[in-house]
Parts: sequence; C-alpha cells; structure tokens
Amino acid sequence: MDTFWYVYVLLSIQDSKFYIGSTNDLNRRIAEHSQGKNTSTAKRLPVELVYFEGHLSKLDAIRRERYYKTTKGKVTLRQIIRNQAA
Repeated sequence: MDTFWYVYVLLSIQDSKFYIGSTNDLNRRIAEHSQGKNTSTAKRLPVELVYFEGHLSKLDAIRRERYYKTTKGKVTLRQIIRNQAA
C-alpha cells in the first residue's frame, strides 16, 4: 500500500482566510507553509492547521480538495470545523 494522501486546511491568523491543499507528507508541507516557502501563504503568515483528512489515493485527495474549494464545499468545511471546536 502506498502512503496516505492528505487534504489539509490552514487558517491565516492575519486575514482569517483558509488555504486548502493536498500532500502525501503533511508534516513537511505544514513546515513549508510556516517557513514562507509557499507563495499562496507566504504573505499571510502565520498560518494554523485547522483540519486535515487522510485518503488512500492521490486521486481521492485531489477530488476532495477540489470539492472544498467550491462554494458548497466551503460551507461544508466551515460546518466541520465549527463542530470540532464545540
């Protein structure tokens, strides 16, 4: 079996906006974001990991990432995150 693929959500503390991505090495990817190595989040630091989920295939992770980037997906994601905080 290959490694897990992850969909993750970062919250920018600076502007309160989400960044949604996918990776097969979550720790490395979060470190890259935190060090400003990602152009999409470099000017929005600091960022905080607020949600992630694992998938058995890269294709499933990419599909989920794309869903979370839709309007309906963002609503679902906010609901998931809100329920976790409760």
